[in-house]
Amino acid sequence: MGFPIPMDHPKNMSVKIKTVAKQLPKYSRTTDEIMPFLDIWLQDQDERFIRKVKKIFEGAAVDKRYSIMEPSEVFTATSFEEKNDIYTREVIELGEQVLVKALEKASWKSKDIDFIITVSCTGIMIPSLDAYLINRLDMRQDVVRLPVTEMGCAAGISGMIYARNFLAANPGKRAAVIAVESPTATFQLDDYSMANIVSAAIFGDGAACVLMSSHEDDDGPEIIGDGMYHFYENEHMMGFKLTNSGLQMVLDIEVPNTIASHFPEIIYPFLKDNGLTIQELDHLIFHPGGKKIVQTVEELFADLDKNIDATKSVLRKYGNMSSATVLYVLEEIIDRNPAKGSTGLMLSFGPGFSAQRILLRF
Repeated sequence: MGFPIPMDHPKNMSVKIKTVAKQLPKYSRTTDEIMPFLDIWLQDQDERFIRKVKKIFEGAAVDKRYSIMEPSEVFTATSFEEKNDIYTREVIELGEQVLVKALEKASWKSKDIDFIITVSCTGIMIPSLDAYLINRLDMRQDVVRLPVTEMGCAAGISGMIYARNFLAANPGKRAAVIAVESPTATFQLDDYSMANIVSAAIFGDGAACVLMSSHEDDDGPEIIGDGMYHFYENEHMMGFKLTNSGLQMVLDIEVPNTIASHFPEIIYPFLKDNGLTIQELDHLIFHPGGKKIVQTVEELFADLDKNIDATKSVLRKYGNMSSATVLYVLEEIIDRNPAKGSTGLMLSFGPGFSAQRILLRF
């Protein structure tokens, strides 16, 4: 259950999600529009391999993906330094745009933020994104900063867990969790491995921001539980290898099966600890890691009359945007105006290997 706070603790505060906002990069292409670029990239490969790669792209359940770069830039040989410079420049822009958008939705000012968490794993920035946002938005000089880098796709929920614990211990405070990712900046032009190809087929770029509060005047879905679950001896499953040409994707083919084998331990004890059963869950807010993971999770819930339509919708429209993606699913669920008192389970997976979970009451 994360870091439980005793019910009789004077600082046991209700933590709510005030709003969620998203921001997409300026470039986009449908899967069909990407095919000509694949033809150029794969021109020296044998015909059978080319057919296999195209089939992976066509079967990825992603209709469109957005990018901080034009596709021609993605498929151009550049150094790690050049790609990371683009990442840094564009991530600052997207981060500012999405935070401004979220603040406007909430009718908050930048100086209302007490705690800023930025999450990203697809590039390297020191100072981190939050430092730039503090200056660009003229935030308070005493705002508390937490940049999160190495938690991959799970970091959107991780950031919310960290924010919840800060807010629960500090009544009347407000936090911003900002996830900005560019998996296209990690594409390896000379890598024809399945990990690189599959990640290119399922990933896209995007940014999201969640504003959270322990202020008594703020409303929104309440976080009623959180927790992390760690898979032992599975560090090899997912991540990045830092190479001279950039961040090289590590993605084990066994990820969906590993998730399936641990699913009961991930879900049932967590729900029981929070006084719920799986039948009582109304909304499933799952990170769309990719088509196979989505199918795996869907099959696990098939007999329970539960659907993950929002997860599939986000994957189809934007692809897997790493840590930001589950926040897109959250926004889609919130926009449906869930019934008052209904519950939702947020779930994402990331390097380590780990699962991150949050329980919501709308």
